[in-house]
Amino acid sequence: MFEVTTFRRDVETDGRHAVVAFADRIEDDLARRDFTVNAIAWHPLRKVWLDPYGGVADLESRRLRCVGDPDRRFGEDFLRVLRACRFAGRFGLEIEDATWRAMTAAAPSLSALSAERIREELVKILDADPHPSRALALYTTAHVLDVLYPELAGLAEERKDVWALTLRSVNRLPRGRPLLRLAALVRGLDAPSVAQLVVRLKLSNAQADEIARRAGAPPLPGTEASEADVRRWLSGVGVERLAAVARLELARARAGAGMPGIPPASAVVAAWRRTRDILATAPPLTLSDLALDGRDLMRMGLRPGPLFGRVLQGLLERVLDDPGLNRRDRLEAEVLTMVGEREGEAAGDE
Repeated sequence: MFEVTTFRRDVETDGRHAVVAFADRIEDDLARRDFTVNAIAWHPLRKVWLDPYGGVADLESRRLRCVGDPDRRFGEDFLRVLRACRFAGRFGLEIEDATWRAMTAAAPSLSALSAERIREELVKILDADPHPSRALALYTTAHVLDVLYPELAGLAEERKDVWALTLRSVNRLPRGRPLLRLAALVRGLDAPSVAQLVVRLKLSNAQADEIARRAGAPPLPGTEASEADVRRWLSGVGVERLAAVARLELARARAGAGMPGIPPASAVVAAWRRTRDILATAPPLTLSDLALDGRDLMRMGLRPGPLFGRVLQGLLERVLDDPGLNRRDRLEAEVLTMVGEREGEAAGDE
């Protein structure tokens, strides 16, 4: 895919936005680029390169360097700090010393950027980079985490082993699945921290909820767990999340091979296979799967109210233990028993 645009030059910049004007010369357009490797032009008719800032030499030397004065470049657009991390990580480039000093000095200003631009850069890393850990490690050393993702910065600082395992786990997940990789990135955080982070990124409500649920899901029950435990796990996590959570667990197992407390990948695969086998029996896992509903409770003489929810949840718990109970007649008997027990408790309280 090619993008075609008219030559441009900067009129005014403030670190967040740029006022631009059309230019007549390619040299003016190249002069406003961020890095030398992005300031190379090809003339399709003359078949010649225009490389006024040594971008080809920098590519050959695996070096990332700003066009002109680095402090000025980053001051024009603070997002270039994130772009530097992404380019260096994605293409294995060494950031030139002056460029590195300028970008770390500009890092505190990243908070001035919109959440959408910040999110877009992170998603680009998680979406296309085969080894996102390199760019994310630069986020750490360039103090990007401190400014934009303090929850992750705390993890990187206080639990270095967990952070290192997290980065390796992200690498183990496939490209093209940025939200799955994001769930792996935040899986080491507690639920409130995950919620704060995804809300700050201004993801859609559905995306934020899905990432939080994937990140907060407990590990797959091992093969030694009872079938009831597996059904209860499926009920709590959600059938639709089984594959995603299993992939997160498998990535972590492969990334932490040989580490204490990390199950081998073969054990995760076996647990995943067993869970799928149990799911294939179509067990009742949610309230809507019950053979009895609120209308049946009213037919039995129960009044609508909070008791409905407690009774139905109690029935689900019993059915998760024994799916054979999920017949209307047996559930009705269970309801009578449950109501009788509650009435007995109430009478005892009096």
